[in-house]
Amino acid sequence: MTIQAITTFIRVFDTNNVQRYLFQNSKTDANISYQPDEASCFDGSTASLSYPYLPFIYNGATKSNAGDNLESFLTLAVNELSLSRAHEFVQNSYSVEVFTVLMDAETFVPLANRTLTAECWMISGMTYDVEGVQLRLSTAIDAIASVTPNKVLRTEMVGALPVSSRISNA
Repeated sequence: MTIQAITTFIRVFDTNNVQRYLFQNSKTDANISYQPDEASCFDGSTASLSYPYLPFIYNGATKSNAGDNLESFLTLAVNELSLSRAHEFVQNSYSVEVFTVLMDAETFVPLANRTLTAECWMISGMTYDVEGVQLRLSTAIDAIASVTPNKVLRTEMVGALPVSSRISNA
């Protein structure tokens, strides 16, 4: 039987794309250094960073049949600190970058070029009960109460625009 070790690395950013927090969810007794395979969607960094442990569960993206409403969830243990941080994240419209990485099963060192997913989310809401605090993560377009620009495409900005939704290849 083969064991596949996977770690989720998260970086939390404020509205100015400044990193505020970073965590990993697999190695409890030490930080894990991780250098992403691609540039950060928030600050453009590819630097190797040292991620401390935080017990959390990341649920990957789900979407509706129409392809909209793309969202994901980050679940933390419920305590005074996690409730305080979750509230801070939502109130300040923070964003989160999530890397899911294949690790060496014996040493828990990230395997080179083995980033399984790299995702960028807006933290759009939270719920909590006696079992945990759940942060709702949404795409920038679907995020509720997010700070996203409300722009309209205009001919002056992008050139010729279609005038109907009917497109033919004739």
